[in-house]
Amino acid sequence: MRRAINVMGFVLVVGLAGSAWAQQARRNERGTAPIIPVTAQELLTRVRDGKARVTVVNLWATFCQPCVEEFPDLVRLEKAYRNQGVRVFFVSADFDSDLPAVRRFLQKHGVTYPTFLKAQDDDNAFITTLHPDWSGALPATFIYDAQGRLRHFHEGKGDFALFERLVQEVLRNPNPE
Repeated sequence: MRRAINVMGFVLVVGLAGSAWAQQARRNERGTAPIIPVTAQELLTRVRDGKARVTVVNLWATFCQPCVEEFPDLVRLEKAYRNQGVRVFFVSADFDSDLPAVRRFLQKHGVTYPTFLKAQDDDNAFITTLHPDWSGALPATFIYDAQGRLRHFHEGKGDFALFERLVQEVLRNPNPE
């Protein structure tokens, strides 16, 4: 009986957390950029939806100084190349409790489009699903072509010139052999 009560309590907590996320996402859609919880597999599904010529996925966190330093270059990249079919998916690796800080950071950098929050407890599964060679270090940037093929992977801090060069290479050569 006690076990059944514990299970019901767990289900209730999980249900309330999911409801809170849904309410939070709706609230964000009215003003600032929505922050959508995402697993690695859900992220790859979005990458492969065929809506972009190039998709840049950047894993970052507010507590990661190199992430904070490179972030403006990625925002600049998105603005410079959005009309050419390039989109940037920011995926925060912050904890759920840091959501207000994530929101303030995105707002400070003028990010008005949907972003993501890693919502997968198993870090190793998240990491290996995105790239088996990724150590899990932040920042990490993945560049996919229109078919969702991973074309470039960069672990560590990058800059505008690096990301622009990698994006341009995919735009120039959309179908490598």
